[in-house]
Formats: sequence, structure tokens, C-alpha cells
Amino acid sequence: MTGVIFDPLLPWPVLWALAGLAAAFVALAVWRRLGGWWLRALALTALLAAIAQPSLQSEDRRPEPDIVLVVVDRSASQKIADRGAQTEAAVARIAAELAALPDTEMRLVDVGDGAGDAGTLAMTALAQALAEEPRARVAGAILVTDGQVHDLAMAPTLPAPLAVLLTGHASDWDRRLVVRAAPAFGIIGEPVTITLQVEDQGPVPAAVAGAPARLSVSVDGGAPESIEAAPGQVVQMTLKLDHAGQNVVQIATPALAGELTDRNNAAALQINGVRDRLRVLLVSGEPYAGERTWRNFLKSDSAVDLVHFTILRPPDKQDGVPVSELSLIAFPTRELFVEKIHEFDLIIFDRYRLRGILPASYLDNIRSYVEAGGAVLVTAGPEFASAESLAYSPLGTVLPARPSGRVIDGAYQPRVSALGERHPVTQGLESFAPEGGQAGRPGAPSWGRWLRLVDMVDPHGDVVMEGPDNRPLLMLAHEGDGRVALLASDQAWLWGRDFEGGGPQLELLRRLAHWMMKEPSLEEEALTATAEGQRMTITRQSLREGARSVTVTAPDGTETVLPLRETLPGRYSATYDAPDIGLYRLKDETLERVVALGPSAPREFEAALATQEVLTPVVAPTNGGFVRLEDGLPRIRAVRAGRPAVGRGWIGITPRGAYRTLDIRVAPILPAWAFLLLAMALALAAWLREGRR
Repeated sequence: MTGVIFDPLLPWPVLWALAGLAAAFVALAVWRRLGGWWLRALALTALLAAIAQPSLQSEDRRPEPDIVLVVVDRSASQKIADRGAQTEAAVARIAAELAALPDTEMRLVDVGDGAGDAGTLAMTALAQALAEEPRARVAGAILVTDGQVHDLAMAPTLPAPLAVLLTGHASDWDRRLVVRAAPAFGIIGEPVTITLQVEDQGPVPAAVAGAPARLSVSVDGGAPESIEAAPGQVVQMTLKLDHAGQNVVQIATPALAGELTDRNNAAALQINGVRDRLRVLLVSGEPYAGERTWRNFLKSDSAVDLVHFTILRPPDKQDGVPVSELSLIAFPTRELFVEKIHEFDLIIFDRYRLRGILPASYLDNIRSYVEAGGAVLVTAGPEFASAESLAYSPLGTVLPARPSGRVIDGAYQPRVSALGERHPVTQGLESFAPEGGQAGRPGAPSWGRWLRLVDMVDPHGDVVMEGPDNRPLLMLAHEGDGRVALLASDQAWLWGRDFEGGGPQLELLRRLAHWMMKEPSLEEEALTATAEGQRMTITRQSLREGARSVTVTAPDGTETVLPLRETLPGRYSATYDAPDIGLYRLKDETLERVVALGPSAPREFEAALATQEVLTPVVAPTNGGFVRLEDGLPRIRAVRAGRPAVGRGWIGITPRGAYRTLDIRVAPILPAWAFLLLAMALALAAWLREGRR
């Protein structure tokens, strides 16, 4: 290609001013009717040309092919019905049509499901593809999708038309379950409200339209309950959480014949169960150096309501003190141990002895309270080895050991037993030992010693801590639906006073109290799972030794057996890369767990019908449009820029005519001295002509 360029010796404004002045002189010559005015005009033009320095520029150009961006949606919603086949046929047709066009190239980009529950990120993929190509060569963009795109904010400004080829069918219809509101936390035993709605989308058949949907609701995979909801009606469902920690609520409605998909007919919610207030009853039998240990620990927790009674004077003591001066309030034994006993989460007897304050019927009532799901902790001092021991009361039948009658006085170092190393209450307790503590024999934890132990015989349950000569120190047991614990020493307070460096008193008491109140993280037999993205970490806590495995059932019913590896004593774990999001069931020999990995109805299926409404704001400014693949595969033709690029049975691209310059040659039209000579000659000719006249 050849053209004229200028490289003026003076700035263009000055040159234009000189041109204007020259035009004025020529106009004056014409007005005066000088015969050589036209020669003067040519002379001035030659002078201006000498200043402008015109040159001839020739370029060697190589045409560049046009580029068409083709973005193919291969997300989960594109696998519904025959959309996958429609997509493959459309991509093949586009490739063939573009290959038949001269100087046209295709850039194919596949888009899958976004990370987590991001949905279809087609606009992000289109923007990235556009950024990698020269905009001057982009002749068009084609998007094969169902129209459900979730990142419109990332849509780029296109220099060419965007055509959308819609999969699916206009006759598609679907029913979906929508969770309008659900709490993340719920108080155990209190009603939890979930707001639901069933929606019908598309041309629903007359036989189905308006028919109520039956919803089944189950918690942690238990027996489901049913409720009915009419399409479009907002319903509120209430349920109660019966345990702390994660509760998985699954809600589903049966699939209807002919609906597009059943992936949005279910929802899985994870609601964390919490206790409103923990009510603890602490009965101290007599004052002693560690009498305030439990009180201080429980009062430090703002979520604990503590009722504490200390028996300062037994009824059999005769010292003449008036009854009105014995206590600030009367000990409400009947109210606490008969009428309101089931309102307490934990009852603690700290060095309590039988002195007739609590009759046998009340202690038997406490035993029934334990078997019905309550918890009792006994901290034993010398009185537990005497005839006034709680072991000889009706409560003694549920205690995990009985005293031999012997009290061992002397320093010893408490140790976690072999079983205790596997039990969550004492598992890893050595890591909480303070620095500078007293180290006993090699391998012993570095914490201080205790000075007294009540000898126990016939222990049952779990002995998690031991004293001298492997004697039971801390025993835990399940009785009926409840739990009991027996600490065969009243010396735990020594750790809190930093005796010989102290020890993990607060951690031990915290774990002990929370285990008795059925904290899920302290269950000795538990199966849990945590998810991060598509990866699930499965943990099995158990007191039994031996190889472990767990069976994982995916949402589609496929089963995978995972071997578990022991990472800590009593703790086994494995990781599982889930193939899809949804509701998974975990099961081993004795336990079963339900885990929701992401929403059971992903964002891809919230609205499953093919639509052009979502992408219209992006397509309209480009003069593009929509074509339904069910109407036939379109042809591709070239159209001029600014013209509509979609018609019946065809879509258009705008050729850009882009090129690459290989070489540039520049040569002056005439040298400057030649223009000057020409100007002088023309001026002389004008003078001679005018002189003859």
C-alpha cells in the first residue's frame, strides 16, 4: 500500500498560517487582474510544499485472519436431558462453518463448574479469552449455553457481535425446593423455624400445576416427617435439635414425572446445636483447701448457671447455735432433688458424706436422673472410704467403682492410663503440662504431684487416669442414658496452686465437665467429617484398637470404602475427594453420619430452565442475539459492522480486515532544492507575463 506523508520543517499551525497568507496574496492578484496570478499561486504552493516536505510511503502488508471466540458451557446444568448432545452438535457445526470461511480462526474455550458454588463463570472465561487476542482481529463471539450464567459483572466490552446458542427446549418445566430462611444455630430442645417454598417453573402440565408437594424432613438421617406445601406457598416448618454440635437437616420432595431435573428437589441444612444455659448443681460436703476449685471454674464460664451449696454444719452437731443463724437460706432439698432435678445438666458432689441431709429417697431420685440422661460427678475425699460414703447409698449403684476403705496418703504423680491416651477427656493431656513442672520417673509428664488417693476396687467403665501402683484415679462410665464420673482424690487443687510446678487443672476439669454434658467433640466413640471445597476429612474417634475403615455413600448411591489411618492414639482419619457436591453418608461397623458437602441443590440447579433473560443485557449492545438449538443448527455468515448479526437460521460475524505490516519504505517526492527552483521559475514566469502586458 502506497500513500503520501508529510514531515514539515515548521509546526503545522505556522504552516497553515503561511498558507492563509499565500491565499491572500493570490486573491489580491486576482482582484487586481494580474495576468500571472495563477503562476504566482503555483510558486507559493511550491514554497509551501518545500516546507511541508511530502514523501511517498509504501508498505508491505500481510492480511491477518479474523478470530471468533467460542465459549462452551459444560457446567452441571448442561448435562440435563439432551443438552450435552445439543452442545456437541453445535460445537461441531460451528467448527465446520468457521473452517469454511476464508481467513477465519476459532478459539475454543470450555467452561466447567465454578469453584465451590460459584455457578457458571462464562463471562469470566470470555473476558480472559478476549484479553489473550488482539481486539482488532476479533470478528465475533459465540456462547453455547443454557443461559444460566452467574458472573454478568465480569462481562467484557466486545468489539464484535455476541451470539448465544441456547440449549434445552421451550417446553421444559421443573419443580424446585427453595429454602427462604434457615438459622445457622439452634438451642437444644427449643423450636427451630425453617422457611420453605416450592416453586413450579416453565409450562407445567395441567395435571401437575397447583398440586401440593409432600415434603419429607429428617435430621441426621433419622426417620423422616412429612408436611404438605402448595406450589408458591411459603411454609414455616419447626423442629427441635436433640444434641449439641452439627445437625444435618435434609428436606426433599419427590420427583415428578416429566420434570427437567430432581437435583433441586432437596436441600441439606447444617444447624449447629448449642445449649442455652448450662445448669450445674454443686454440693460441697465440707469446707477444705480445694473447696472453691469447682466453683471458680464453673463461675468463670458465663454460659453456666451455678447453684452451689456448702454444708458447714451437719445436723448431728449440737453446739447451741440457733437455727436461724445456721445459713442465709434454707437448703431446698425437695425443690432441687425432686421437683427441678431434671432441669440440671450436671450435679457435682464434692467431698459429700451421708449425714441425713439428703434422705435415701432423694439419692435414689438422683440415680434415676442419671439413668434418664443426667450426669453426676463425685470428687472423693477421705469420707468416701468411710461408712458415710455415697457408695453405700442408692446412688452408689451407678458409680463406676466402690471404695476399699483405705486412704493412701503420700505424694504420687497422676498419670494418664493406656486407655486414657485414647479417651478424648485425657487424650494429649500431657501437652498442657506447664513448663518447669515436677518430672517423675522417665516418661512421666512434667506436672506436680498429688498427696492423697482413695483406694478403689471393682472399677467398671473407663479408667482414664491412674495413681500409685496403677490404682484407679479417674473413672468414667455410661449408666443408662446418662454419665457418671468418679475422681478418687480431692487434690486436684494442688495443680491450680502451682504445687511443684502445677498441672493442667483447668483443662482437665473443662474436658471432664463438658464430656459429662455430652459435648460432641469429647465423645469417645464418634464419626465426624469436615469439608474444605471438594475435599472431605473424615475422623473416627474410638477406644478400641485395630484397623478401621468407613464406607462413603455419594449422592448418586455409589459406595467407596476408605481405610482410616491412626494419627493419634484412638483417633483415625482419612481424606476423600468428593466427585460432586451433595449429601454424603458415612458408615462404619457401629456409627453412621450424614454430611452435606456444599448445597444439595447447587447454584447450577437453582434455576434449571434455559433462558435468554439473563444474558440479554450483555448481548443487546453488540447487535448479537439468541438462537435456540432445538430450531436447528445455524449457519455463519459475514455481516457489516453495525448490522444485526442474528437472523433466522444464521448468525453473523464482522470481518475486521486486520493486517500485519512487514516493511515500510519512505521516499521524498522532490528534494527541497527542487521545490525552490520550481518556485523561482514560476515566479519569474509570472513577472515576465505581467511585464509583457
